[in-house]
Amino acid sequence: MLKIKSAETCTFDEVSLGEVMLRLDPGEGRIHTTRSFRVWEGGGEYNVARGLRRCFGMRTAVVTAFAENAVGRLIEDFILQGGVDTRFIKWIPFDGVGRNVRNGLNFTERGFGIRGALGVSDRGNSATAQMKKGDIDFENIFGTMGVRWLHTGGIFAALSDTTAGVIEEAFNAAKKHGTIISYDLNYRPSLWKSIGGKDAAQKVNRQLAKYVDVMIGNEEDFTACLGFKVEGVDEGLSALDTAGYKKMIDDVVKEFPDIKVVATTLRTVKSASVNDWGAICWAEGKFYEAQHRENLEIMDRVGGGDSFASGLIYGLMTKGDPAYAVECGAAHGALAMTTPGDTSMATLAEVEKIMKGGGARVER
Repeated sequence: MLKIKSAETCTFDEVSLGEVMLRLDPGEGRIHTTRSFRVWEGGGEYNVARGLRRCFGMRTAVVTAFAENAVGRLIEDFILQGGVDTRFIKWIPFDGVGRNVRNGLNFTERGFGIRGALGVSDRGNSATAQMKKGDIDFENIFGTMGVRWLHTGGIFAALSDTTAGVIEEAFNAAKKHGTIISYDLNYRPSLWKSIGGKDAAQKVNRQLAKYVDVMIGNEEDFTACLGFKVEGVDEGLSALDTAGYKKMIDDVVKEFPDIKVVATTLRTVKSASVNDWGAICWAEGKFYEAQHRENLEIMDRVGGGDSFASGLIYGLMTKGDPAYAVECGAAHGALAMTTPGDTSMATLAEVEKIMKGGGARVER
C-alpha cells in the first residue's frame, strides 16, 4: 500500500511544513472581554509533528519561519518543550515594529454549550507567509538527511501567493527521495476570503493533490477545497451519512489515482461541548470505519483533527494496517479534545486503552 522508507536510513520519521503561531486562550472567558490569556503554540501542520513526537515517540521536525524577536523565541521554546526538532526554522531579522515581518498570533476561545468556538487569527505578513521557493534546502532534508514522511496542508497553502510554491517544491524533493506525502485539506474560509474564496482554494489544492499519497480532511474540506460533493448532508452538517462520504471518496480516488489512502473525520456538532465523533479511511479499494462516539464531551475542539492525523500516520507507519490506523487516529483526536490547547496531551497507553473500549474510571 505505502512503501515507507526504513527508520535506519532516515534522520526523521516525519517532518511538517507550515506556520506555528502563538495561541492566546482566554480560558472560560471571551476574547473581547478577557483581561488575561494563557498562551500555547499551535498550527495545523505542526500539531501533527508534535503529536507524533510527544504521544507516539517518533522523531519529528518542523519547517517554518519566525521573525527574530522575543515572541518568535517564545514559540520556539514551546516547540522545544514538545520535543520537535527546530533546526529547519528560518529566522528573519526583525525590523523593530513588524512593518516588514512579524510572527503569527491566534486568539481562540473554546466555546461552551450553544456558544461555538471562535478563532481570530492575526497572521498577515508573518515570516511564514513570506516563505518562497528557494528559502529551504529540501534536497538536504529529504536527500542527504532522509525523511520517512512529509506532512503539510491547506492552511500553509493559503497564507500567501508564494507558500503553495514552497509546498510544490517540497513535494518534488520528497517524491524524488521516496518520502510519503500526506496533506490535510484544512479549509479555513478566513484565509481565502480576500484572495478568491473557494474557487481559489480549489485551484491551489487541486494542483497540489496530484502529488499526495495520503489525503486527509474533515466533513466539509473535500467539498470546499477540491469541489467534491457529499450526497445526503445539509449545509449545516446536522447529520452525517457515512454512505455519502464513501461515495465522495470513490470520486476523489478516481480523479486522483495516485492517492493511496483517504481519511476523513466525521463530526456532528450538537453543541460546542458535545459532538458526535468518528472517522473513515479508504485504502486499496476498501473502507475502514472507526468506532463512532456519540455525545463525546469536549473541552477544546481545536487540534482534534490534527491529532486524528497524527494517530492515523502513526498507525500507517508502524502497523501498515488501515483499520488500526483509523481507530488510532479517532481515539487520539477524541482524547486531544479533552484538554486545552491545540496540541495533544495524551499518551500512547491512553490512546490504546480508548481503542480497546476503555472507560474513564479513575486510575490509582
